[in-house]
Amino acid sequence: MNRTDFRYLDRLRVRWAEIDAQKIVFNGHYLMYVDTAVAGYWRALATPYAQTMGSLHGDVYVRKASLEYLASARYDDVLDVGVKCSRVGTSSMVFTAAVFRQNELLVTGELIYVFADPRTQTSKPVPQSLRDVFDAFESGQAMVDVRLGRWSELKADAQPLRTAVFVVEQKVPAELEYDLADVDAVHAVAYNRFKQALATGRLLQHAPGVGRIGRMAVDASMRSNGVGRQVLDALVLAAESRFDSVVLHAQTAAADFYRRAGFVAQGAVFEEAGIAHIEMVKHLRN
Repeated sequence: MNRTDFRYLDRLRVRWAEIDAQKIVFNGHYLMYVDTAVAGYWRALATPYAQTMGSLHGDVYVRKASLEYLASARYDDVLDVGVKCSRVGTSSMVFTAAVFRQNELLVTGELIYVFADPRTQTSKPVPQSLRDVFDAFESGQAMVDVRLGRWSELKADAQPLRTAVFVVEQKVPAELEYDLADVDAVHAVAYNRFKQALATGRLLQHAPGVGRIGRMAVDASMRSNGVGRQVLDALVLAAESRFDSVVLHAQTAAADFYRRAGFVAQGAVFEEAGIAHIEMVKHLRN
């Protein structure tokens, strides 16, 4: 079993509390490592777990978990835990896992889950839509589709995301969150393969030749997973045919996210809706 056998790898560093009297990782913690990686695998599918299981009228229960120990990890080792869905039966799903220290295989594992009715915990067939998502991911296909459109077309999906992130989570007054600029802006919404909206943002004219990106909101369960970057890239691409440069007001906590996308900070930090921001710009033409 090799690292290249896995499309998804979850990275972690061994903590002091995870080693035992032999100064190696206690055997039971490897199951925690694998289970944590399985949660990351669902995020890699661009699939918010609870929301998706609710829409499928089912849930996933562990039937069997097994590990085989080949070598030991030690304190401060950096490990990569690979996970893949290796087989889907009528109601069961088999996940294969492996723990690597660089290219050295330390532990292998197998988890068998059963798709079941959460009310009775009796098994039921794995939905075809879920089978298709597993197949698409393991074959290397994209898990997210970003759509551009007008507010009238995307409001039903974009507005709940923005409300959850800005109004509920960040306590921004609703009257500041929604404005008339939505009507004329170009909006982007990222969808997964279950047609669930995961992230959104908008592009409008800031000044002659200058666009402005804003209202970037990502579902909490999908952050740091690349979905927000896909929305940002789609908006920048849309700006390239319209403007010479594009600006945005980045929350200071998210400034590094925009720097990685080629934006440069300009000016001093300022407060907007009670949150510290910095203006950032990206030039689209030389």
